[in-house]
Amino acid sequence: MTAELQIENTVPADLEFVYSLFDHSIAYQEKKGAPVWRGYDKGALVKDINDGHQYKIVIQSQIAIVFSVCYADAVIWREMETGTSVYLHRIVVNPAFKGQKLFGKILAWTLDHARQRGLATVRMDTWDNNPSLIDYYKSFGFTFIGSYVTPNTPKLPAHNRNLPIVLLEIKL
Repeated sequence: MTAELQIENTVPADLEFVYSLFDHSIAYQEKKGAPVWRGYDKGALVKDINDGHQYKIVIQSQIAIVFSVCYADAVIWREMETGTSVYLHRIVVNPAFKGQKLFGKILAWTLDHARQRGLATVRMDTWDNNPSLIDYYKSFGFTFIGSYVTPNTPKLPAHNRNLPIVLLEIKL
């Protein structure tokens, strides 16, 4: 991988490309027979960008991967939400950059980001019926915390409702 790697906020001008990444990811996962988002909430992506919570890794002027962060996730983490975590969400890779271990770059950035903010944990969730993806995240040091079915609430993006998920965490 090239040393020309930057992590920066996505901007509104990136939206159409971000949408295309989500569309491709859904089609790719369906083809593999893996669990997939039932569509995605474009409004949630716009909000992430407007709030400065969506980031992109740029390699040689191309968006290689996007991801979102948030600092509270009480709907999913319920009583475990303490205000001391950064949460990773909506990680989607550009197919031209698959296999380049970009999640490791995201995690390194997120761990540093969490330390700078004085946070105690990095958390994420993923589908509970995708053991290979769960094992992949665990290989980066995430610990399994529990399983949960997300509620059908407008507090969650539409594509995240009624999903059986696992909760994963790294303590700093």
